Amino acid sequence: MSTEVTEKETEAQTETEAESGESAHQSRRMEQKRQQASQRDLEEEARTEIDEAEQTIEVKVFRFDPEVAGKEEPRFDTFHVPFFKGMTVLDALIYARDHYDSSLTFRHSCRQAICGSDALFVNGRQRLGCKTQIADLEDHLNSTIRIEPLPHQEVVKDLVVDMEHFYDQMEAVEPFFDADELPDGDLEEQRQDRENREKIKMSTRCIWCGACMSSCNIAAGDNEYLGPAAINKAYRFAMDEREGEDRKQQRLNIIEQEHGVWRCQTQFSCTEVCPKDIPLTEHIQELKRESVKNNLKFW
Repeated sequence: MSTEVTEKETEAQTETEAESGESAHQSRRMEQKRQQASQRDLEEEARTEIDEAEQTIEVKVFRFDPEVAGKEEPRFDTFHVPFFKGMTVLDALIYARDHYDSSLTFRHSCRQAICGSDALFVNGRQRLGCKTQIADLEDHLNSTIRIEPLPHQEVVKDLVVDMEHFYDQMEAVEPFFDADELPDGDLEEQRQDRENREKIKMSTRCIWCGACMSSCNIAAGDNEYLGPAAINKAYRFAMDEREGEDRKQQRLNIIEQEHGVWRCQTQFSCTEVCPKDIPLTEHIQELKRESVKNNLKFW
């Protein structure tokens, strides 16, 4: 009697699982159909908007996906996007992703040139996608706008690059404030001389986008080179009078290493592409002078 009950229970359980599996399969198919219908609607909407738009632009976007069969080989996809006044490169990418291909992958966040997550290689130059106006690109209505991931860095997918090495170089210069003396009161500010503040002001604007590192020929050939962003960060703290001479000496020891400031060949490419207009090359040269003065000995 007990065995019969068990067999019936097993059969019932098997039927239930089969029904459940079939139900899940149907749900997936329905979801796929809804997604396909939604995609067709978006593409139709895009065609309508393009037909009605006074002006359109053509963007050619780098594509690469090592995890999907048939997409492992790098290629470019072309999208046509309706143009509007004030449109940025990031706006064009978002339109292409939302209306043509939801798998198009790129980083973006604040859209105010603060987070630095959408640094791209646009028409052969490192730029922030959210800051770069389409109208500022030369001949943007009559030629294709070419959008690629940052050069000299491993591509993870489409326009996303691996930033791990860049962050390692930034961490190597110990990018944190380390004062010799703290204020007496818990609520008292760590005061800084106005002139000293002006001296380091520009260096504090770095948003860690990696554009300077990507443009640097030295960094491209020397994987151990600290790079302009990390050296600029070292400048920010080495020149801060509140840290004291001992801490400054420690910072100079870091940037004087073989792959530090002396590898810079003063090409100014990092300064030219910096979206925050930081005089990176000047800061590197000033640290070189500090390093020389630091090592001068008089007998």
